[in-house]
Amino acid sequence: MSDNSYGKLFRVTTWGESHGPCIGCVVDGVPPRLELSEADLQVYLDQRKPGQNRFTTQRKEPDEVKIMSGVFEGLTTGTPISLIIENKDQRSKDYGDIKDKFRPGHADFTYMEKYGIRDYRGGGRSSARETAMRVAAGGVARKVLGDSIKITGALVQIGNKKINPDNWDDGEISNNPFWCPDAIMAAQWETYLVEVRKSGSSIGAVIEIRASGVPAGLGAPIYGKLDADLASAMMSINAVKGVEIGAGFGSAMLRGEENADQIRIKDGKPHFKSNHAGGILGGISSGQDVVVRFAVKPTSSILTPRDTIDAQGNETEISTKGRHDPCVGIRAVPIGEAMMACVLADHIMRHKAQCE
Repeated sequence: MSDNSYGKLFRVTTWGESHGPCIGCVVDGVPPRLELSEADLQVYLDQRKPGQNRFTTQRKEPDEVKIMSGVFEGLTTGTPISLIIENKDQRSKDYGDIKDKFRPGHADFTYMEKYGIRDYRGGGRSSARETAMRVAAGGVARKVLGDSIKITGALVQIGNKKINPDNWDDGEISNNPFWCPDAIMAAQWETYLVEVRKSGSSIGAVIEIRASGVPAGLGAPIYGKLDADLASAMMSINAVKGVEIGAGFGSAMLRGEENADQIRIKDGKPHFKSNHAGGILGGISSGQDVVVRFAVKPTSSILTPRDTIDAQGNETEISTKGRHDPCVGIRAVPIGEAMMACVLADHIMRHKAQCE
């Protein structure tokens, strides 16, 4: 299997399977003499790990990260940083009844078509379990970014239930199990997801990731645009089916005078009167907040029987048992933050290499 790496100067390679003994990653290109410890990374992994509330999979994984290389006496050495997490709570037997069936919505069919072999235990490499290492790598990326850049992720829509932007409160995001910045909508989501879970189904979601403090000048036209790399990074997350920057698809409904982010001078500096561009113009950051949203499809593993075929080409039906998220988008928030951090770290290093 190729293409397990992402980034150019700040480069992340992940490895491992959902039901293997462990998962891991190698982060290459990290500058030397940055303070880094396992505790620095664990805080982000604790946000993503499963089994923290009744609205996520009940698989119990501590997700304790270990630094295997690249750090000496608490400082990065400039050599590759290797990280691993042991899998503790695999239940491979949950998948024994469906090992020869292709789960609709999953990569079972396409993996078999491409490779002629697949790990049916939780999807193997295609499982969202892999994203734990992205979150760990994102913790390293935040060390490269420093404290001047703040990354905030939030769930802004579940099914057809959207937050009210006027109720957005960063402080509320950590007060509920949904990463929701709107306290009123968080209460509605709780009732809604209980109904979805009891029906044996699942629901999709939209996540928004904002990065403030991003300097102007990041990104390289034509084929290294910041928004293109962000879109690629977010689309690489499991179950993501759409990405937009700034106003995104909503810009198709705007007139030119509405969409253009007008510029004035405020306190001696350029000031944009709006941010429909999502902080990126011509593939280069403008100094405004970088805003990305991505849509996550409903969890494909559901109890409701669905039509499918098996490996022998027979028509059958399948009901996926085991421990699954009724809304996988909930745990995608820290993953989106991590991918934002990795992309920005890579582009900052690329910008410095050429322009400073």
